[in-house]
Amino acid sequence: MKKRQGMLLILVLSACGWAQTVERAGLPSAPTPQSSSSQPPHRSGQTPSPPNGQGTPALLSVKDAEALALKNNPQISVGRLTALASQQVTREVRSALWPTAQIDLTAVDANPGSRITAGALNNPIVYQRAAAGATVDQLLTDFGRTTNLIASANLAAKAENQNALATKEQVLLAVDQAFYNSLQTQAVLTVAEQTVKDRQTVSDQVGALYKSKLKSELDFSFANVNLAQAKLLLLDAQNNLNAAEATLSAILGFPDLQHFQLVEDTTPIAPPPDNIDDLIATAFTMRPEILGLEFQTESAKRFQKAERDLLFPDIRALGAVGDTPVRNPVVSNWYGAVGVNVGIPVFNGFLFTARAREASLRAQATQERLRDIRDRISRDVRTSWLNAKTSFDRLSVTQQLLEQANLALNLAQSRYKLGLGSIVELSQAQLQQTQAQIANVQAGYDYRLSFAVLQYQTRGL
Repeated sequence: MKKRQGMLLILVLSACGWAQTVERAGLPSAPTPQSSSSQPPHRSGQTPSPPNGQGTPALLSVKDAEALALKNNPQISVGRLTALASQQVTREVRSALWPTAQIDLTAVDANPGSRITAGALNNPIVYQRAAAGATVDQLLTDFGRTTNLIASANLAAKAENQNALATKEQVLLAVDQAFYNSLQTQAVLTVAEQTVKDRQTVSDQVGALYKSKLKSELDFSFANVNLAQAKLLLLDAQNNLNAAEATLSAILGFPDLQHFQLVEDTTPIAPPPDNIDDLIATAFTMRPEILGLEFQTESAKRFQKAERDLLFPDIRALGAVGDTPVRNPVVSNWYGAVGVNVGIPVFNGFLFTARAREASLRAQATQERLRDIRDRISRDVRTSWLNAKTSFDRLSVTQQLLEQANLALNLAQSRYKLGLGSIVELSQAQLQQTQAQIANVQAGYDYRLSFAVLQYQTRGL
């Protein structure tokens, strides 16, 4: 027992003496990982310019980004204008229920006693005259066709309103995706910059030991390889951040690249709901895509009825009145008449029957599209719920992975300082720590994004 304690004491003293020698050359300890809940990282050596042209980038939270997109994104305007245009279709169809009035001014110079003798089955006399008058035409009934057309147009307008709302929700989801992706790439860039800094220090220190003949050229080569890998990681991170900023600028409605100082979302992280069936039921009652298709289905049914009503008669009241100041003596100085016209369809080559059949088939197709979108939304809600649960579980796992990677790197550095481990072991520990840091910073943003997708799939953002 005493011999074992003595050997342990000698080993500790020798390790301390060697560590002091190495510390003069300066091998670093494991870098302290940054928490994913820290302040938002920024690119070093580059100050982004804000949209307002000032020297400091404008602050932008996720709520500010959503409000800016709703104001500037052209897809929002397209959906809103299309919905407004569809409302005018209802007014157009409803105009058939109102009387139509028309004023006519007519002047004729004719050969006395001439008649129109070709081109029709009538044989009217043409008199010299100059007259002014008005005609009025009023629909009395078409046995429900116009009423069904109005209802169909009104339901189609409601469907377009839901489509505009769906476009709004899609834009908001795209904003959240671009926002969290930008925050994520900024965090990865910070990790890459810290990795380059730490590995540059290790490379310099191992190089100094190599020059002092305390380390081999293989150690120095491995340190440089690790440094080069970190620089490649930094280049990729910078490119990803630039692409994320371009995507965010576009979805916010800016034609050129804008730089913002993104504000971290401080909303507490909560686990996703447990009951998936309640989420699916909520989606069926609140998703604008489903509501829009339901209105389209009802609109198609009413239009099918309107096309069927073409087979019924059309009854209209007609009226005309006018004055003829310049006329042939045989023509009265004024005229007036009223009447009723009944149009009964008899045969037109089965046109109305084909139109009614076409409308019926299109209504059935719309009903099948509604059933299909219900199935797809049920699948999307279930998939997004599973993704949210997995992302939430990854939060604790990635934190444990980072802690273990930091511990492994500390042990690898201690073994390398004592000469018990190789540069390969140290390089592997550095790589694992970098991967663990990236996974840890990505996990938080992945969960917020997956939770936003779940909200979008169920009740909207």
